[in-house]
Amino acid sequence: MAVLGSKFSTASSLFFVPNQFTQQLKAAEAVVPLYELRQQKKLLESQLISSLDGCNNLLQIKQVHANVIRKGLDQCCYVLTKLIRVLTKINVPMDPYPRLVFEQVKYKNPFLWTALIRGYFLQGSLRESISLYGSMRREGIGPVSFTFSALFKACSEVLDVCLGRQLHAQTILVGGFASDLYVGNTMIDMYVRCGSLDCGRKVFDEMPERDVISWTELIVAYAKKGDMKSASRLFDGLPLKDKVAWTAMVTGYTQNAKPREAIEYFESMQNSGIETDEVTLVGVISACAQLGAVKYANWIRDIAERSGFGPINNVVVGSALIDMYSKCGAIEDAYRVFEGMKERNVFSYSSMILGLAMHGRAHAAIQLFHDMVKTETKPNRVTFIGVLTACSHVGLVEQGRQLFASMEKCYGIAPSADHYACMVDLLSRAGCLEEALELAQTMPMEPHGGVWGAILGACQIHRNPDIAQLAANHLFELEPHAIGNYILLSNIYASVGRWNNVLRVRKLMKEKGLKKNPGCSWMEGKKGEIHEFLAGDLTHPRSIEIKQALQDLLDRLRANGYQPNLSSVPYDVSDEEKNRILMTHSEKLALAFGVLTTSAGCTIRIMKNLRICEDCHLFMCGASEIIGREIVVRDNMRFHHFREGICSCGNFW
Repeated sequence: MAVLGSKFSTASSLFFVPNQFTQQLKAAEAVVPLYELRQQKKLLESQLISSLDGCNNLLQIKQVHANVIRKGLDQCCYVLTKLIRVLTKINVPMDPYPRLVFEQVKYKNPFLWTALIRGYFLQGSLRESISLYGSMRREGIGPVSFTFSALFKACSEVLDVCLGRQLHAQTILVGGFASDLYVGNTMIDMYVRCGSLDCGRKVFDEMPERDVISWTELIVAYAKKGDMKSASRLFDGLPLKDKVAWTAMVTGYTQNAKPREAIEYFESMQNSGIETDEVTLVGVISACAQLGAVKYANWIRDIAERSGFGPINNVVVGSALIDMYSKCGAIEDAYRVFEGMKERNVFSYSSMILGLAMHGRAHAAIQLFHDMVKTETKPNRVTFIGVLTACSHVGLVEQGRQLFASMEKCYGIAPSADHYACMVDLLSRAGCLEEALELAQTMPMEPHGGVWGAILGACQIHRNPDIAQLAANHLFELEPHAIGNYILLSNIYASVGRWNNVLRVRKLMKEKGLKKNPGCSWMEGKKGEIHEFLAGDLTHPRSIEIKQALQDLLDRLRANGYQPNLSSVPYDVSDEEKNRILMTHSEKLALAFGVLTTSAGCTIRIMKNLRICEDCHLFMCGASEIIGREIVVRDNMRFHHFREGICSCGNFW
């Protein structure tokens, strides 16, 4: 833009002020040495840069700009680059003001070009940024590392990997950037964000120099992809591991449902003397929540306290601890953390409401919701998922309807598909299957798997194979490889004796190459170690003792009137074989181990990957009365607290 249009005429007059600094320089040349004048100029530039740093609005910037012109520095790229960057920072449009500043400079350096290129892409005009880069190259101005890093960041923002590759080629053609660490890192980031992890890895492998940022970018990318093996190999090769790199590994394993590995890395981080922060703590707290081990929960809370991130004063860590204790079966500990917090926000309230809901304490969850509203803490989407889940777990249909209706009316929160899933779950569990089906078919957005899954799960409770097949048809389209849906439909057919339909579903599973995940239960040993039990697997080192303890429990239960619920076995086999299968369910094996290894009076806590079956639920109720101990079972839906022959769910689950 060599000549500016008329729209710039008024503003441009600002720049045609006599160059006083040049006149002063000529007048003083005979008296003042040139190097002193240069020093004075540098000092003046520094003062103006400092003044620009302190600007918070356009008026202040214009005042400093006027001073720049008055001092004869209207051609100083160093100062004007800073001016454009400050204008960009406060979101002043590139046209006309910053562009006019740029156009008035006769000899533009690469930094001034880059400031304008960066400004345009930050304001969403990538095309203008690229056009400017082309103009810069045509004028024979060589780019600097900041030029390429700005352009690569622009490509990352719009996810344009094709343009990113062209710019990558430019770094090679222009030359001199192969060894630039900053350019290499932004290039890796661009490829990773655009979904080309392999290209990012190639850039990394070819970099002659790398820093911790180079390594960590790729570690995080592999973790997001679920490839923790590659992330681990990279981490092992990192010469100097800082807090960010360690945190990437901890959170990576946590996000990929590998809680033990996350905890192991956190322990190694502690042993390496690396200080932790709230981000690392939240990651490992989440891992403890997945594992469900109380000993680890208490251990990580102690570390949080010692590190200065205790729940009393840190609302982020406090909210995470509430969630962790809730998922470890220690709802009382979760509530103690909540009560002790000096500051509570919507996340801490929501975590506590969800915790109470998953433990079947619906009335307490709803009361806490009303208490929260009284504090003027506005509920969010997660809060409503919590209270609706609470209603669903105990069948509070009318209260659920009222809360659902209040979301948008009272709080301006439009229900999402997840909220509709909660309502469908509430209605269908309560036996209102037709109403639930109608809600799923008329909701304003396309129902996701959670909606149809809620209906399918309720069809097992109410033994309704016809609606189950309808829900399953949707699930087979949405989640073609989710084996749980096929198994659930097969079990529903088995519960009503439709064995031909069972064979049809199993044939479909075989054709798709789907394999059933075995039932798995785990519990914490005395020293914090985790013991796993698979359904039908008697390979535990103490399996003979476990089998005998289980038989003793069974004999005592039968003497007390217990009869196995054979319908819990979805196979067309003999009653004797059904009894054998039931007695090797993973939670029963875990319970027998708990009786053998824990002290009398101690709570037995069992975590399970699948929904507890009706027979195991009946067995746990009876066992809690016979052994006089609380048994807590966490399945994939909720917690069951068995005390004195009664479950906290009231047999509604």
